[in-house]
Amino acid sequence: MNAVELIKFSTCYGHKNVLKNVNVGFSSDSITAIMGPSGCGKTTLLRSINRTAEMEAGFKCEGDIRVLGQSINEVKNVSSVRRQVGMVYQTPVVLPMSIKENVLFGPRYYGAQGRLQMDAIVEDCLRKVALWDEVKDRLKQPASQLSGGQKQRLAMARVLAVKPQVLLLDEPCSSLDPASTGLIEELLMRLAEDLSIIIVTHNLFQARRIADETVFMLDGQVVEKGSTDHIFTSPRHEKTRGFISGLFG
Repeated sequence: MNAVELIKFSTCYGHKNVLKNVNVGFSSDSITAIMGPSGCGKTTLLRSINRTAEMEAGFKCEGDIRVLGQSINEVKNVSSVRRQVGMVYQTPVVLPMSIKENVLFGPRYYGAQGRLQMDAIVEDCLRKVALWDEVKDRLKQPASQLSGGQKQRLAMARVLAVKPQVLLLDEPCSSLDPASTGLIEELLMRLAEDLSIIIVTHNLFQARRIADETVFMLDGQVVEKGSTDHIFTSPRHEKTRGFISGLFG
């Protein structure tokens, strides 16, 4: 069973169609990269999966999205979808509070209590994102003091703290240096042992390095999906070949 499946899914903002009859599945315990030129609908696809796209004025959708077999449109409590499907954005987002409280923001919202439990959550999540050794002696300091790469890993820790089953990432390394990018990629490959990870990236080299499968989108549609090796070495569609070779993008 796919962790996430879009079925005849279309979206629009007002009169502007964005996604057009998308049918695609994303496997469990794997990384899927989504590639395509700017404006092709990649971010809208991600934001539709965790139901944040609907917060935009004029957003409408048709079709269905299923997460672990359940239609997200049938879930009345939207926050439960966003807990199950975490999202990390292109620009590192930290809340105006301490490093520790950034991690605990979600658990506190969902009712976690007790100092020992909270301390365990903080250490576990920061270790998962390879940040614990860097910040364990300054957990009460403002998260704003962290570097860009550290902020992005903290954002991931905050998402992981509520134990999602799907992780969405929208260009998470676009503003990071190569060293920070390497740390993020290593982290994602470890997390994929337990999560379905869907990452939008313009970096074709990144997709080749970390993705098990790759989806190519164009003009709001899925042109092709397959193993990453197949997509890059012998794509079926001429448009996929053109994008990978740099003819457009």
